[in-house]
This record gives sequence, structure tokens and C-alpha cells, in this order.
Amino acid sequence: MDKNKIIIFDTTLRDGEQCPGASLNIKEKVEIARQLAVLGVDVIEAGFPVSSPGDFESVKMVSKSVKGPVICGLARSLEKDIDAAYGAVKSADRARIHVFLATSKIHMKYKLQKAEDEILKLAVGAVKYARGKLPDVEFSPEDASRTERPFLYKVLEAVISAGAGTVNIPDTVGYSTPFEFADLIRGIKENVPNIDRAVISVHCHNDLGLGVANSLLAVMNGARQVECTMNGLGERAGNASLEEIVMAIKTRNDIFRNCYTDINTKEIYKTSKLVSKLTGMPVQPNKAVIGANAFAHESGIHQDGVLKERVTYEIMKPEDVGFEESKIVLGKHSGRHAFDARLKTMGVDLKKAELDKAFERFKVLADKKKEIFDEDLETIVGEEMSKVPEKAHLIHFLITSGDSVKPAAEITLKYDGKTRKSSSTGDGPVDACYRAIDKITGASGKLMDYQIRSVTRGKDALGEVSIKVGSKGKVFSGRGASTDIIEASIKAYLNAINKRAMILR
Repeated sequence: MDKNKIIIFDTTLRDGEQCPGASLNIKEKVEIARQLAVLGVDVIEAGFPVSSPGDFESVKMVSKSVKGPVICGLARSLEKDIDAAYGAVKSADRARIHVFLATSKIHMKYKLQKAEDEILKLAVGAVKYARGKLPDVEFSPEDASRTERPFLYKVLEAVISAGAGTVNIPDTVGYSTPFEFADLIRGIKENVPNIDRAVISVHCHNDLGLGVANSLLAVMNGARQVECTMNGLGERAGNASLEEIVMAIKTRNDIFRNCYTDINTKEIYKTSKLVSKLTGMPVQPNKAVIGANAFAHESGIHQDGVLKERVTYEIMKPEDVGFEESKIVLGKHSGRHAFDARLKTMGVDLKKAELDKAFERFKVLADKKKEIFDEDLETIVGEEMSKVPEKAHLIHFLITSGDSVKPAAEITLKYDGKTRKSSSTGDGPVDACYRAIDKITGASGKLMDYQIRSVTRGKDALGEVSIKVGSKGKVFSGRGASTDIIEASIKAYLNAINKRAMILR
């Protein structure tokens, strides 16, 4: 075995499925297992065959259907468990039985009610029994991180002598800290005489958010197999995340002393999405490596840096994990560089004065919306490019409306260079606004058409109002946009009035 290779043992289908609400049927397990094989994992722990007839059948089907990785079944240190595991995985091209038994005082006293000598005997007996069925046997001393060191060393030496080719050191309840866990791995290498005959594996839970850190420190100290799950799924707070471990080793190869995995990292995002979809467990947007925001930038400073040179704010290439590209998210923190760059990708190249005005409008809209979409920008630019001199400009409006009151509007405009205010009632809030505007401008006309559409998606979508107003034998069109549809209606009417003033002056 190459001493620099880190074996990736994926337990998404076993420990990951134990996440409350993440249950999978046989067809779904096989679909995920096939994708894990494409991803390039070395071992797939397909389930706990003795736990239910369904789990037995799913492990059996994965064993028959999936080629490439070792297919592993979990078993307690009981002959019936080992028989079930063997029955489920025996049809795999490469099969493994993973036997476990608790070794910490807490578990021995309260869960098993057994003494150390009994535990030692059971562990050795289970490994020998499994070894009689398959050449590839892994043993886990459950709750290893809370097991007394001398006893842990003794158990590991005994199970290796009994035929275990892999010894897994679980931080079962996520209790350990990175330097403590690293010291544990070093202690095993230094105090288990026959440790060179087995691969040291680690399985770290994430109860304190340290699952990945503990796993990586273990790798730096001699562990050569890491047990992990896609998206960090698993019991309680989950397991160490496969994607984070793999990309940490790849990205910081200088720290991990030329260690490597056989994972095809370009398949990470696709695998993550599949697991999320089939388990019904969404990935948080700020999740490392595969979250929606992992390669997204909204801060103007960050956007400017990334647009000039990607490595200023990205330590990984998005395409290396299966994303199409970095995402420049336009929002209230975005700067002029990102705004202009997005317009250019849309084929819009504004002159400086036009860009300044459009950017001003963008910042006003960004204060109202969480994210600005291309459709919003098209509307902003379209309005800016088609602007006419403003004889009438909206300063303020106030609406009173409801099912038991007559709609009323108070409008304040800057008209002909002077601030003027008027109020009116109407058949609805828009009609009331238009009547109040007519009192100020004296430019009443017939509303011939009124259309409204949502420019983008979401509750804070930008609404666009298009109208046609007939006046003095001519028809004037107007358009306005805002997240407030009444404001958009006012802007559209004023746009038509300003066009009228320009033409009829």
C-alpha cells in the first residue's frame, strides 16, 4: 500500500442514514452507491445488515450492483451479526466485514455490563469468526477516544493478531479535541507492537464541530483511512464531511506531506446534490466546499479582488469540486466594479455618466432586496437609457387604503423646480395617486392601458408597471419599477407625464 494514499471510507449509507429523517429505500441506496463509486471512494459502508430485513436487502443489492469500491457491512461482535453482514456483502467483488465493540469504561459499565477481560475475549472471538468468512476484516473499539489507553492498546494488539487488517479509532460522541486526538493516534503507533500489520482508520463525530479537524490531525499523525459522509450526515450533529477532508488534503498538500486521495473531486458537488435530494436533508448555504455560497461573493472589496485575480479570495477553483464558476452576487455590499462587470456579461456597456446613474439606482434597490438578479439590472438599465427630462419628480407618497375606508393618497412632487403637495381619493390606491398627481401637474389624461409584471422571483421581487395615457390626441407610454407596486405605478405615470411635457412644450 502507498503510505501517502488516504483511503476514503464512506459511511453515508450507514451512519449518514442514521440522521433523523434521512431514511433511504433500496433503490435510493443503490443510486447513491453508484455515484459514490463514480466519485472514487475506496470503501462504501452500505449498511448494518442485521438491523432490519430492508437494510440486509439494500446492502445485498449494493454488493451485487456496484463495482469498484470495497463494499462493507457493519456488525456487532456477535455471530448472528457477522453472519448477516457476510450474507449481505459476499456477492461483492471486494467485501469487508466491519466489527465493533465498545471499550470505554462508560460503555462497558452502563451499556454492556462487562469487564475488560470479557470485552477482550469477545473482540478477539468476533474478529476470528469474521476472518473465517472474509479476508478483509475491520475492527472498531467503540468510544475509543474515551477508552483508557493501556486497555485500548491491548485490544488493538489482540484484534490485529486475530486477523483485523484495519483498526478504526472512533471518536464516537465527538468528545475529543484535535491535539488530543492526534496524540491518541501517535500513542497507538508507538505502543501497539504489531500496528504495522494494520491500517489505522478514524471515525470522528461532529458534536463539538471538530470532526474534520480531528480527522485531519489523525492523518498528519499516521492514520491512513478516514471514515466520513457526504454533507457531514450522521447521528446527532453528524460525521466528518467527506468533501471537507478531501479538499483540505488536496488544497493544503504542503501541510499534509504529499498525502492524496483517489477522489474525483469534480464529482463532489453532483454527489452532494444527489445525497441531499434523496435524503431530504438540505445543505446549508454557508457549508464549506459544497454550500450555495461556497464560491459566492457579495462584498464589494471581495468582488473587486476576485474579478482582478481569483486567488485573492478563493483558495479552491469552483470547477474543481463540480461548480460551474464563481458567483458574483449583486447586493447592497456590492461595488461598482462588480456591477459594471455583470452588465458587460449581459452585453451592456454604459458610458461613465450612464453607469454612475444606473449604479445609484442599483444601490437604492439593493437596500430593499437581498439579491439583485439580471432581470432587475435589465429594468434599471432600460429605465436609465430611456429616461426623459424630469419636469415632475416623486419626493414622497402616503397611501390610506382598506376594505372599510375609501382609498386616499397624499403625493409630494418636485414640479417645475418647486416642491408641491396634493391629496385625493379614488377607486383604489393607484387611482387616488393619479388624481393627486393630476391636481399638481394639471396634465390629466385618460388611462388607456395598465400592465404589471414581476421582473424577478421572490417576495421582494421588483415589479414593473407599464401604462399608456391618452392626452390631446396623443398616446404617451410610461414605465416604472420598484419593489413597491404603488411606487412603480406612480413612477410609470410620471414617466408618461414627463414625455408628454417634452413633446407638447
